[in-house]
Amino acid sequence: MNELTHSERIAISDRSRGVALILATVLGAFGGHRFYAGKAVSGVVMACTLGGLGLWWLYDVIVLAAGSFRDGDDRRILQWWESNPLTDGGHPALLNSDQFLDAIDQLRNEVGDLNERVDFMERVLAQVREPQELPPGSRQ
Repeated sequence: MNELTHSERIAISDRSRGVALILATVLGAFGGHRFYAGKAVSGVVMACTLGGLGLWWLYDVIVLAAGSFRDGDDRRILQWWESNPLTDGGHPALLNSDQFLDAIDQLRNEVGDLNERVDFMERVLAQVREPQELPPGSRQ
């Protein structure tokens, strides 16, 4: 496997080649893949000419499949699909352990606040349920 240099890694687009290729095959004559890649002007021209009467569309499909298609920022669209942390060698619980622990602490605080509110409401309802004695002389 070839190791990419730092400048080559920067020049790689974050857009998916798989999505662009699907858009090119389905909506290629209307420039759907060019809109996805951030090339709106050429997408409009492609839509008006129906993919250059099919020739421009065919050229784009071949260039996309080969991995030489570039996005609107002149970066190559190389990766087939978006990266998935589960398949990249990491475990989802280990990737954001600090965020996970912060969320647990926040949940504990919220449950504690809820417990205090429930206790308070139980005391209020207990006072309402107890029969209050009327002061003497107010009975009729």
